[in-house]
Amino acid sequence: MGPGLADMQLKGVTLDRLADRKVLLHAFDRMRRDIDATGDIEGMDAFTQRALDVLTSNKLLHALDIEKEDPRIRERYGRGSLKNVDDGGPCYNEHFLMARRLVEAGVRCVTLAFGRWDYHGNNFGQCKERLPKLDQALSALILDLHERGLDKDVSVVVWGEFGRTPRINKSAGRDHWPQVSCALLAGGGMRTGQVIGQTNRYGEVPKERPVHFQHVFATLYHNLGIDPGTTLLDHNGRPMYLVDDRELIREVL
Repeated sequence: MGPGLADMQLKGVTLDRLADRKVLLHAFDRMRRDIDATGDIEGMDAFTQRALDVLTSNKLLHALDIEKEDPRIRERYGRGSLKNVDDGGPCYNEHFLMARRLVEAGVRCVTLAFGRWDYHGNNFGQCKERLPKLDQALSALILDLHERGLDKDVSVVVWGEFGRTPRINKSAGRDHWPQVSCALLAGGGMRTGQVIGQTNRYGEVPKERPVHFQHVFATLYHNLGIDPGTTLLDHNGRPMYLVDDRELIREVL
């Protein structure tokens, strides 16, 4: 969410034109169905219809209009700016509120980027500026999900693409560190309130109970009702697993 929000709007595309595109898509699918021995295409038709229903109904418009939200709930999330932070996303707390509203509108997966965390310099100064905003918005989202009875149905995952060096560089920053990182999981009916895994005393490498990012994906698929052992055919017709390592994080299940 952020700049990608504009991609969810039918700019200059009428409903009739969208319907024409749907007919064209179905024509391609019918051609592929003739060579599809798994039935995957028929299943995808249902998901396509659900996506179109969300786009063409007033549910999406209503979900994105946070002015209709209870002012007390909106203040709980905090305010922010839609301006992107360098090459990262905006620090827009209201995006977390939009995420909850989108889920209520029927959207299955919501992804948002919050700020920029690539602090090669002034690590502590930038963290002091942005971590409180993230903490407020994220805790408000999790509390909101629990109060609405959505905590069993909605999984929340917070992470970046890699960790940061355990030692501070000469610019008071931290550089890229793929050896170890962290993730925060909430909701999804998971058993939360626990720390899984441990690094050595310097935060350099895993020491106990290492968790691979593929284990997180497998667990999220499980929460979505998708068997992580499912195979899909690639463009060459070869079966491919959703994830290579399908081990679930048993501690949270």
